[in-house]
Amino acid sequence: MKKIIVVVFLLVCCSPVSAQDGFIFKQQKSKIKIPFKLINNLIFIPLKVNGTELTFMLDSGVEETILFSLEEKDSISLFNPQTISLRGLGSSDAVAGLKSTGNQLDVKGMVSTNHTLYVILDQAFNLSSHIGIPVNGIIGYPFFKSNLLEINYAKKVLVFHQESPQIRRKLARKFKQSTITVEGSKPYLTGSVTIGANSIPVKLLIDTGHSDALWLFENKIDAIKVPNKNFEDYLGKGFSGDIFGRRAIISEFKINDFVFKNPIAAFPDSISLRHVKMVSDRLGSVGGEIFKRFSMVFDYGNGQLFLRKNSDFKSYFNYNKSGIEIRMGGMQWVQETIALKLETKASSYATTYNENLINNFKYNFKLKPIYEIDNVRKGSAAAKAGLLAGDIVNAIDGKELQKYSLIEVNSFLKAEKEKWITIDFTREGKPLKFRVQLINIL
Repeated sequence: MKKIIVVVFLLVCCSPVSAQDGFIFKQQKSKIKIPFKLINNLIFIPLKVNGTELTFMLDSGVEETILFSLEEKDSISLFNPQTISLRGLGSSDAVAGLKSTGNQLDVKGMVSTNHTLYVILDQAFNLSSHIGIPVNGIIGYPFFKSNLLEINYAKKVLVFHQESPQIRRKLARKFKQSTITVEGSKPYLTGSVTIGANSIPVKLLIDTGHSDALWLFENKIDAIKVPNKNFEDYLGKGFSGDIFGRRAIISEFKINDFVFKNPIAAFPDSISLRHVKMVSDRLGSVGGEIFKRFSMVFDYGNGQLFLRKNSDFKSYFNYNKSGIEIRMGGMQWVQETIALKLETKASSYATTYNENLINNFKYNFKLKPIYEIDNVRKGSAAAKAGLLAGDIVNAIDGKELQKYSLIEVNSFLKAEKEKWITIDFTREGKPLKFRVQLINIL
């Protein structure tokens, strides 16, 4: 069914709501737990927007709440719209959008009234195909601003805590405290990176909305240089287009007393950063590949971040060695064949009846994902093998991909050890098979 956006103009507020867009407790409780999905180190939560349930990515690196990919919803109400242009990460120009005020957002036990939304109208901006689930928006600062917010990556749960002496004692006992600043509605921490033999103090955006460990801006100061052993890569998708840069291993990253040896850092190119307004002393970002190793509690009001490492703290820093980015290109009906299991009766009539039906089958149809190559890295193993953007990938090492989620498909391309894989794919209707070696180039 075609999506309908119901745009509602309000000259007078119809209900006595407070002028705030942060989340508050609906009832007097000490805490509210909200389960989330963790995909590619990114957090996804359900939120109701004016009564319509949508899926949002939780992104501490954005100030606003942004809506997009609304085509699968029958209707959604938006109040007080104004036409605007939106810019952000990416190499393209601004995109058309709407600004809508006076909205209500609800999530289990929490509510935000008089909430401002920014709507991207271009349906080509779509994170769903890159994530593997429907994603309708991004929420940032309003989710963090008013409460103690805990993100437990190991248990995949968010916890809103009411301020109390009990929670403060828990934080002092179980977590290590770091000082953060909140500037322009975005949080920043200070750490250090070691590139080669040089230790460099860095101010980094705390960005739960990107899946890499670190982004570093090489043109900001002379000390930040891309190591000689690196490769050019697709880094992700921003509001204004695709983001490209280089990846390399750096010697060390340190936050407080937590030390990470040989993390993989990305160095986005200057074109992808040209529309980004940032604080003058920011030198990069720290993202989900680091944060997934912690439970963390944000306290924006007091400028504090509390960290407690989990069982993933020492996990391997990995990357896609194949050089292909796979996206979900849609869904298709797939016929599954199930053999009928017939019991043999004692009578001769039943025996004859079963012999006649023993080769019969039951046919079942299910919607299954179509996976296609979105990007092929220059000079990569996949590029050398001859794979192209647009190829439909059917199987990897004999595993039929329609049986797997996108995150599982991507895991097949991130083996810790170098190995050969077989990729079955279709190009212009013709089935093909290539062998690709996952080579460690860092």
